[in-house]
Amino acid sequence: MIKNISIEAFDYELPAERIPQYPASERDGSKLLVWQKGIVSEQKFNSITDYFEDGNLLVFNNSRVIPARLFFEKATGAKIEIFCLEPEFPAEYSENLKSQRGCTWRCLVGNSKRWKSEILSKFLTIHTHEVTVSANRIRREETYDIIDFQWNNTNFSFAEILDVLGKIPVPPYLNRDTEDVDYERYQTIYANKKGSVAAPTAGLHFTTEILENLVQKGVNQTYVSLHVGAGTFKPVKSESIGEHDMHEEHFFVSKETLLQLIESQGKITAVGTTSVRTLESLYYIGKKIGNSQNPFLVEQWEPYETEDTISTENALQNILNYLTDNNLSEISAKTKIMIVPGYRFKIVNRLITNFHQPRSTLLLLVSAFTGGSEWKKVYDFALENDFRFLSY
Repeated sequence: MIKNISIEAFDYELPAERIPQYPASERDGSKLLVWQKGIVSEQKFNSITDYFEDGNLLVFNNSRVIPARLFFEKATGAKIEIFCLEPEFPAEYSENLKSQRGCTWRCLVGNSKRWKSEILSKFLTIHTHEVTVSANRIRREETYDIIDFQWNNTNFSFAEILDVLGKIPVPPYLNRDTEDVDYERYQTIYANKKGSVAAPTAGLHFTTEILENLVQKGVNQTYVSLHVGAGTFKPVKSESIGEHDMHEEHFFVSKETLLQLIESQGKITAVGTTSVRTLESLYYIGKKIGNSQNPFLVEQWEPYETEDTISTENALQNILNYLTDNNLSEISAKTKIMIVPGYRFKIVNRLITNFHQPRSTLLLLVSAFTGGSEWKKVYDFALENDFRFLSY
């Protein structure tokens, strides 16, 4: 049974010195490990165009990391950190970030015991205008707090407030605070949909030159938007994966991208595990549209508990028909999909990804993609040949 898979089988020793705290001097300067039909080789990332040909489709996640770490100070001097995870109201990311009259978010609170019931305030200067921002804890949920944010100048959106008040949330395993370099290098060059609290890191290596070279080779490029949550860093702590609760993430896919996916079946490369999760979730949404009360949420174990009753092309066409019938330009949905060994990929044919943490759901996804214990061969090669691990 898939749920009985032991996470211990996906453990390995990752020395701290193999986790770079800062990006390489050049975006495309990292090493590139190529696994192809069981054979592992070493290249440079800037040679990645050699592995694509006319008619291939590259799918990127264009979500942009927001400055989601906010710092307030009580009258007593106690410092309170508020980490914005995802919008509560308005629930849609773009509407929330555009809000000029207040909004609420699901948040993690640092030094929470020191924050009782008082409203926290912070004074900012935005384009020479003084703005007072307040944070009010509305209620506590099991794993997060609902925080209401208000400010006294309706000329500014919450996105503008964050740009001044917040810091980019670099991953905890970097063991350092946010620095100036992160505002540029912890973003992909094509990121334009604000909402993530962690970068889709596989895309950090792409440069304008690489993307232009791919275009010249006839390689098509398209984008999905999955807003990466803090749950991406959540380790599997249970002995078997069946006891792990997968985090939920919000994604968007346009009609144009759906058409490209239909036309490019068998030639699709996903850039990053977030793109994989988005693309593979589309199949289950397309299969459910018209016969489910909530087709726009893919549950964690859904792929393993339902039969593949329709083709991938038909599933994608069902979504297109739904968008056309409802005069929509994109699908908005959520996924908790957990891709583990035994999963059958419906859409993605090739994967570009960074090296992931031991005992993580992302490593399980890589194992599902390579099959069997091939991931061990890949990771052993990377460790023995001085590859960089995790974000940078």
